[in-house]
Amino acid sequence: MPEMTDDHPSPPAQTLDRTANWPYSSGEYFRRTLWELVQATLFRWSPPRAYAWRRWWLRRFGADLAPTSGVRPTVRITFPWLLKMGEHAMLGDRVRVYNLGYITIGNHTVVSQDAHLCAGTHDYTRPDLPLLRPPITIGDGVWVCADTFVGPGVTIGDRSVIGARAVAVRDVPSDVVVAGNPAKIVKPREMAHG
Repeated sequence: MPEMTDDHPSPPAQTLDRTANWPYSSGEYFRRTLWELVQATLFRWSPPRAYAWRRWWLRRFGADLAPTSGVRPTVRITFPWLLKMGEHAMLGDRVRVYNLGYITIGNHTVVSQDAHLCAGTHDYTRPDLPLLRPPITIGDGVWVCADTFVGPGVTIGDRSVIGARAVAVRDVPSDVVVAGNPAKIVKPREMAHG
């Protein structure tokens, strides 16, 4: 690694004065502001079991939700219009859905409390750090356990388990249990029949 001296200072890796100040259209900022007001009041203050009420609001803002999906009142969703949830999918308490890119959650999938789904990042190889919005796709029958982080562009295969506090920054195949930071396969997910 080159050393920095007073005679020859290294150039900065990033030049934040060149970063886009307004990466979205004015219409999107307006829509986002309206959603933040609804989310902070009518959505957040609703009773815990008022799933239909929260689905109604999310759909008003463009979310694609199955009629049996559920979102807890403490969930934080950045852009409802970039969220799709399947039948019996559930977002637990305090889940952070940072969906700058599209997030799809499959049927019978649960994202447990305090998990963070992060579909947004920056291109750190460029000094102006342009915004990137890679999607996240979570399959059917997946369990994303408590405090888990799922990174931009990750696809999680059907029936897999992302262990508590795991950091999934690469695709996860179907029918496995992963754990750790970074998440690694620890065993197959074998289902009891009965």
